[in-house]
Amino acid sequence: MTFLLVILVSLLNIGGFCSKNCQSNYKFGKKVAKYLQVVATLKGEIFFEVVAERIPEPTVEERPIPQTLGLESTFDEVWRCLGEEHVGIIGLYGMGEVGKTTLLTRINNKFSNTPNGFDFVIWVVLSRDLQIDRLQENIARKIGLYDQSWKNKRLEIKAADIFKILSRKKFVLLLDDIWNRVDLEKLGIPPMNTNGSSKIVFTTRSAGGCGLMEAHRIFKVKCLEHKEAWELFQMKVGRETLESHLQIPELAEIVAKECDGLPLALITIGRAMAFKKTPQEWKDAIQVLRRSASEFPGMDEVYPLLKFSYDNLPNGKIKSCFLYCCLFPEDCDISKIDLIDCWIGEGFFDEYDRGYTIIGDLLRACLLEEVNDDNVKLHDVIRDMALWIASEVEKEKESFFVQAGARLTEAPETGKWQVIRRMSLMENQVQSLSKIPSCPSLITLFLNNNNLKVITDGFFQFMPSLKVLNLSNNQSLKQLPSGISRLVSLQHLNLSLTNIKELPEELKALVNLKCLNLDYTKSLCRIPRHLISNFSMLYILRIVDCHYFEEVENCEVLMEEVLLMENLNVLGINLTSSHALSKFLSSHRIQSYILHLRLELLEDSRSLNVLPLANIKNLESLGFRNCEKLEELKIEIGNIQQNVCVSQVHGFQFHSLYYVVVSDCNKLRNLSWLGLAPNLLTIDILRCPEIEEISGQYSGEVPEMMRNLNPFARLELLILKTLPKLKSIYPNALPFLHLKEIKVSNCPELKKLPLDFNSAKGHKIVIRGEESWWGELQWENQATQDVFLPCFRRF
Repeated sequence: MTFLLVILVSLLNIGGFCSKNCQSNYKFGKKVAKYLQVVATLKGEIFFEVVAERIPEPTVEERPIPQTLGLESTFDEVWRCLGEEHVGIIGLYGMGEVGKTTLLTRINNKFSNTPNGFDFVIWVVLSRDLQIDRLQENIARKIGLYDQSWKNKRLEIKAADIFKILSRKKFVLLLDDIWNRVDLEKLGIPPMNTNGSSKIVFTTRSAGGCGLMEAHRIFKVKCLEHKEAWELFQMKVGRETLESHLQIPELAEIVAKECDGLPLALITIGRAMAFKKTPQEWKDAIQVLRRSASEFPGMDEVYPLLKFSYDNLPNGKIKSCFLYCCLFPEDCDISKIDLIDCWIGEGFFDEYDRGYTIIGDLLRACLLEEVNDDNVKLHDVIRDMALWIASEVEKEKESFFVQAGARLTEAPETGKWQVIRRMSLMENQVQSLSKIPSCPSLITLFLNNNNLKVITDGFFQFMPSLKVLNLSNNQSLKQLPSGISRLVSLQHLNLSLTNIKELPEELKALVNLKCLNLDYTKSLCRIPRHLISNFSMLYILRIVDCHYFEEVENCEVLMEEVLLMENLNVLGINLTSSHALSKFLSSHRIQSYILHLRLELLEDSRSLNVLPLANIKNLESLGFRNCEKLEELKIEIGNIQQNVCVSQVHGFQFHSLYYVVVSDCNKLRNLSWLGLAPNLLTIDILRCPEIEEISGQYSGEVPEMMRNLNPFARLELLILKTLPKLKSIYPNALPFLHLKEIKVSNCPELKKLPLDFNSAKGHKIVIRGEESWWGELQWENQATQDVFLPCFRRF
């Protein structure tokens, strides 16, 4: 290039004139010809595509940002993560309008005064209909590539041009609002694993989106805590309004609570209340928000923004499963098992495990929140949005009527039932159903958690389409009407926690029944012979802690029926005789069950070998109750009792067992066999006066195999109540990597917990108990005591 410039200067030096000397002109012409030949050669060798680079835009373009609260700790974590060399891709996820974009904006603006050596900070807003060319254009503008010819280039050429620039630079790419996987290679973004100094940070409403983008680290952006939420709400309402009447601050806190920490709702409702200066207006606002939040001013703008998450669900079945959750009351912990049972009864799907997949999808979409392993819940505003969809937006298709927890003492007027498809009247004080409604379209009816005493015989007469009926937890209900036989389409019947005394013969008409729940029917004495086996379509049968089983003959008769049912997949049952247990364990059918088993009474059994239970592939929960003579739960493998290697042990473990309850076993001394259940999540031990240790000395039953186990590795909850002789949970300290809570009540001899300085490291646990017990507790050392002292909560 330098040589070429010399040639050009030489040519310019002739001054623009010709000599009159022919010989001189001839020599000069030969020299020009020689230079032109050199120029032609150099032109072929030198890259002229970019002669001068366009001046790029400023490294960071600051973006406007609203006043924020409650994001500081998450921002600090993400900012620290940006400095970690091995982290290239960071995902921020959370429910709609929770503050993800605000957090990403703060990160963008932070780079304006703390550039950290990045050449480019690139902000790109995505859309649900992902357009690669538009994204490439945004990036090209930021890095100085965009010109008039850009739109005429093929996507592959654009990607190559972007790659050439970014692969030589240190950059941060901020992608806001990802709905689907973005192919970074098609955009022209260099792989993060080969360019560790550059970073990508993106936001998404779905935790699944973080997986699709192969994020190295993910952060959940949560709703505001009460303090920050109240502060934001006060800012929007204004001091003048809050101080205009003594009652308003208290009422305003109630209104703010209805927003459940969602910033957009706090801002919208706060602005709407900014000039409401009478208590009556605030009380009315509370009623509107609780009765029908969609009628509140401004919420018609909030719900469509939240609805994008619903619209993005992959199919109509999952959408129906989500809307179903709004049948439950506000702030309600929804049992995953109950939810899945209902979904199967509705016909949304047939396979039980599919229900857990859908719950997982809804959790990852941030449309459901996990309470614990057994329960989920709806955020209050998301529930209101779901009701808005089901009752207004898709009224023709869904037609929900929800008055759950509305303090009703009577059922709604029968005229309102005519067009309803799904009705929830749960958690009210309705005592009788004396009228006869006509509901040709009704598919779902929740009447659980009321004070029902009487259901008139004709109540179910005109409900030909009803599939799901929940009457559970009506403890004054002692009799079912014979008219229940009219529910020929019924597929799900929940009678748990009622005091019905018998199942009527008329139930035989319910030939389509898929799910029957009779758990905790403490007064149920009579089940007609062959009634249960008559339900040939039955897929789920729950009949745990039912009074019917207290008669040993009843247990054996019903078990015979159950083992003949070909479609049964989920079974919860009590066995009250050793003979019934032996016969049950010998049946090949139990291998296909998802099983919840309770062993009760067991006649005169003093010892029981638990290892045959380990052969049940899908035994998920196991209980021992009122086994008054049971002294020992043995661990015996045929004639082999001592030298069992680790590989052999694997075949004798309770791999599916996650819940164990032992109660009122007056002579039982220890529960060493629990070490064979590596995936236990909950242990609940109640009123066993002779138990001295939970797991420790192994009574000579295969001690070698027990020593090689890591007990309670996944345990989350340990409950110990009224165990007067209990001295030890486990002889050594355990890591407890997943432990969340220990509850101890009336265990005066328990002086030490199996904890040390390293136990439960990295997460907080709660230890509940009496103050007197806590004060006498002994610790491994002072460091251990210092770690767990803040964990105590009075029981």
